[in-house]
Amino acid sequence: MGDRYEEWASRFDGATLWTLGVPDGAAHAVLPDGCMDLLWIDGRLLVAGPDTRATTAAVGTGGRYTGIRFAPGTAPALLGAPAHELRDRRVDLADLWPGALVRELTERLAQAPDPAAGLETIALRRAVDTAAPDPLMRSVATQLGDGRSVADIAWTVGLGARQLHRRSLAAFGYGPKTLGRILRLQRALALARSGTPYAEAAVAAGCADQAHLAREMRDLAGTTLTAHLEPRETPGRAAGSEPVG
Repeated sequence: MGDRYEEWASRFDGATLWTLGVPDGAAHAVLPDGCMDLLWIDGRLLVAGPDTRATTAAVGTGGRYTGIRFAPGTAPALLGAPAHELRDRRVDLADLWPGALVRELTERLAQAPDPAAGLETIALRRAVDTAAPDPLMRSVATQLGDGRSVADIAWTVGLGARQLHRRSLAAFGYGPKTLGRILRLQRALALARSGTPYAEAAVAAGCADQAHLAREMRDLAGTTLTAHLEPRETPGRAAGSEPVG
């Protein structure tokens, strides 16, 4: 029996709610996607920062995990921390928010019949008291997702290369070139999942050819398209891709 993954759109702008059920002893790959998540795992509220590399989650006893995945550039204002400080990390929410508040939220979620709805409520209420995401950087993320070059985007938004890089670190956790590579890989994977031949998916996503996509897959995912897609895959970011310290 494989992983049971479901996702659906959130009322929080640009976010996705998801649940993951895993059998005993399961392990699954988690690829970079440019996103950050608020997670509910084993009675704990955790934050998953933006990944730069693939990780493998191994679950000894199985379980059900829940998260809200924020679009690139939207979580730092909500969480109160620049994205680069959380890059490749999983941290307790109490490391970012007051402990008393997190304990209260944890108690509520533990009693909630629908943890996903509870996570959504946390995000929506927190957004009322925090600054909105930087609209310029959200535009940058959208344009990178559309496959535009970093040089073109910098010109369009009126930022120099250094300014764009610095603001991208705070918004996304890494520079625009890295985010562009990650989003391009995700576009190619989405096409391949839908049945598009690998060579066609590579070019449609913005790679030079299938060999280029294969190199990106090795660099960012540490595996091949065939190995990643054919046996079993959990779409998007799974719940906890490395030990949480």
